[in-house]
Parts: sequence; C-alpha cells; structure tokens
Amino acid sequence: MILPAATPIPPPAPPMSRPPLKRQAKPPTAAIERPVEPPPIALADTLKKAPATLAAPATPSTEEWAMAGQYTLKNSKRYRHNWGQHVRSLMGTAVEGPDQGAVRFEVEIAPDGRLARLDTLWSTSAKAEQLARQAIQQMPPLPPTPTGKPLVFQRTVSFQPYETDGPPLYKNDCKPDASRFSNPFAWDGQAAQARGHQAPPPPMSAQELAECLKQLPKDSLEAESAQMRRQLEQGWSSSIKR
Repeated sequence: MILPAATPIPPPAPPMSRPPLKRQAKPPTAAIERPVEPPPIALADTLKKAPATLAAPATPSTEEWAMAGQYTLKNSKRYRHNWGQHVRSLMGTAVEGPDQGAVRFEVEIAPDGRLARLDTLWSTSAKAEQLARQAIQQMPPLPPTPTGKPLVFQRTVSFQPYETDGPPLYKNDCKPDASRFSNPFAWDGQAAQARGHQAPPPPMSAQELAECLKQLPKDSLEAESAQMRRQLEQGWSSSIKR
C-alpha cells in the first residue's frame, strides 16, 4: 500500500510588530509659589510679658490728717494708717522685679509730730527700704499726735505690684482688745509656783462708750473688702502651716 506524501507544515508567521508609541510632550506647567514661612519663634519670646505695676496710693489730704490728729483709739490707729499711706504715696509706682519687696519699721513720733526714731526691723528689698527712708525724709510736718504723747508703733510698707494693704476698719475700735496669750505655767525658778491668770480689761462706762462712739468714722467699702482679704490671707497661711 502506498501512503500519500506528508504535507509540509508551514513555518509559524512572525509576530506582528507594533509601531512604537509616540509620547506626547506635556504642556509646561507654571511654577507653584509656596507661601514664605515665618522664622521660628523661640519659646522664651512667647513667654515674655510686660511686668506688673501698681501705682502709688493718693497722699492723705489735709482733712484726713486733721481727723487723724483727733483719733485717740487703738494707739491712734487713724494717725498710724495715714503715716503709712503717706510714705507709700511718695515711693512711686511699684514694678514687678528684683526691686519689689516690703520693709517693716518701728517708728516713734514726738508729740509735736516730728520723727523721733526710725528703726528697720526687717526688709526683703534694699531698694524698697531705700525708697521708704527717702520718702520719710521728704514728708511734710505732721500734726501733733492725738494723745499729746509720743506715739510708738510698727508699720510694714509694701512696695509690690499687687494690693497687700487697705484702709482699716474702725467699727470695732470701742470694743476691748483681746487679751494676749501668756503661758500660765511659766516659772522663773525662784518665785513661788502659781498658775497665772490675765485679768480682762475693765469695761467702759456708758459715758466713756458714748464718747468713744463719737470718734468712729463711717467705714468705706474698700475697708470692708480689705478686711475680708486679710482674713482670707490669714486663714490660707494658717492652713499651709498646719
């Protein structure tokens, strides 16, 4: 049997080649302007602030000094307050900083109003003490003391940029002073041992009370608020000590 001749298999066609893609040129883009950033701020610059200040109080008027020269209660309380306010008014504006502080004096005023003695008990600022002493030297002649006797007292002059003092209250000045504490068990080692008791001050007669009430001025709203602030500060400081 004769087989037919095998048909030759044609070779595979070569793969079709694709024409290369033409890349289109991108249109030119405008340059993007970025905002200029401010230079960095140092943390210390952000914390800077203007120092606190407190202007000096007004100088006591002639009328206020005249009334103070007649107020005999509580060791001439009104006279002592006017003296401290007059000193502070001559010291100028207090500015927050190393010069702020307070100074406490022991003062003696002669019966005719002259300064007889001035001793520094303590001071927290040399500048405050310097300004206070300069102000005391610049004070005009003061009226005679209310009792006609030397007036001895202690006074703290504050030169700080916040309110620490204010006008005093007078409504309780006719009441007797609270008795000072004295240790009833104190003994000098020589005298006979006995428990001591401090006698309360004698009460005023009706006539003395009436005369006392005539001297009391009308308390201001500033005096009431200053008294409340002092009580809060005393209560806060006592709670801290505990």
